[in-house]
Amino acid sequence: QVHVVESGGGLVQAGGSLRLSCAASGLTFGNYAMGWFRQAPGKEREFVAAISWNGGTTNYADPVKGRFTISKDNAKNTLYLQMNSLKPEDTAVYYCAAPRYSYSTAFLNPSLYHYWGQGTQVTVSS
Repeated sequence: QVHVVESGGGLVQAGGSLRLSCAASGLTFGNYAMGWFRQAPGKEREFVAAISWNGGTTNYADPVKGRFTISKDNAKNTLYLQMNSLKPEDTAVYYCAAPRYSYSTAFLNPSLYHYWGQGTQVTVSS
């Protein structure tokens, strides 16, 4: 059974940094694309970043380009999201997700992801 578990969220001042982690189990992590999404109160879940199965392709939402970096460590079965220059509008619950099938590209559409974590809260104060 596939499980993905996020960690690393917290409270940070604007301009600060956080690194989120997502530990995956039950799948051959090195063969899977992964994605990060977020959901702010009263808003729909939105795409943040994604990485292809081999790490060769990454995609970012426009609001986070140049500030966030997605990466995966296949030896540790872990996905990361390095978040720099954080803004209050980055406040949200952040989720990691994996698609149903291996050898996928870096999907932006959340409906193409099948396995989701419980999320980790990121709060950026002004």
